[in-house]
Amino acid sequence: MLTIADITQAQKDIVINDSLTVNSEKLKVKMGTQGFGKIWKFQFGNYAVVSSKVGWTITSTKGNIFNTKTESKSTEKFSFLMTNKINDTAKVNAANNIATESLHELEIFPNAFWGNDELLKETRNFSAYITIDGDTSEIWALFMNIIRGSNAQGTHDALLTNGERKIIVTPTSSNKNGGDTRSFLALGYEFIENGQSLCALQYYGGGALGMNKNIVWIHNNLDEKVKLILAAASTAILQIKVNSNQEQL
Repeated sequence: MLTIADITQAQKDIVINDSLTVNSEKLKVKMGTQGFGKIWKFQFGNYAVVSSKVGWTITSTKGNIFNTKTESKSTEKFSFLMTNKINDTAKVNAANNIATESLHELEIFPNAFWGNDELLKETRNFSAYITIDGDTSEIWALFMNIIRGSNAQGTHDALLTNGERKIIVTPTSSNKNGGDTRSFLALGYEFIENGQSLCALQYYGGGALGMNKNIVWIHNNLDEKVKLILAAASTAILQIKVNSNQEQL
C-alpha cells in the first residue's frame, strides 16, 4: 500500500552533476515494442532505434552430485542501429556475459532442509562496440565489469573509450547525497570525462511508480557525433537493464 511519503517522493530522479542539469534537456525514454528477435524500440529526443537483432541466449550449468553447489554461464548478443536528427547512424554490437557460483538448499526429508541458498559470486561482463556511419577507423567501446557475492569483494568498473578518450561510467542514485528515504531508489549512471559530466542515464525511477521512468541527459555543447555515441551507449545499457529486472549492473 502506498503511503503519502511514497507518493510525494515518487518524482525523485537520480542525482547528476549540476552542470549537466543546466546544460541538457531531460529526455524521457519511450520503449516502444520488442518484437521477436529484436531489442526494445527505444526513442528519446532526436534518437531512435530503427532496426535491431537479438541472438539466442546460450546457457550452461554444472553442479555437484546433489546440485547443492552450481556454476552457470550465459551469453546474450544483440545489435542495433540508432539514428539522430541529421540522419547519422550508430551501429552497435553488444554481448552480455554472466557467470555465477551459487549454493542451494537441499530438502532431505519432507519439510527438513540442509544447507542454504546463497549467491557466492556473480561476474557480469558487458561490452558494446559502436561505429558511426560505417566509419571503422574510429570504434568506440563500452566495457562494464561487475563482481558481487558473499565470496567476492564487490567491484564495478565501466568505461567508454575510443582508445584515446576515456569516459568513466559511474553508478548514481536518487540518494547519492542523502535525502531519498524510499525503499526503492532511482538508479542510473553518469558518463564523466576529465571531471566533466557529459551524459546521464536513469534506468529505474524508484518507488512504486518508477519502473518505466527511463531518462537520458546529454550535454548540449557536445559534437553531434559524440552525442550519438553517448545515446547509443545509453541504449545498450537500457536494453540489458530492462531485460534483467532492473538489477544494478
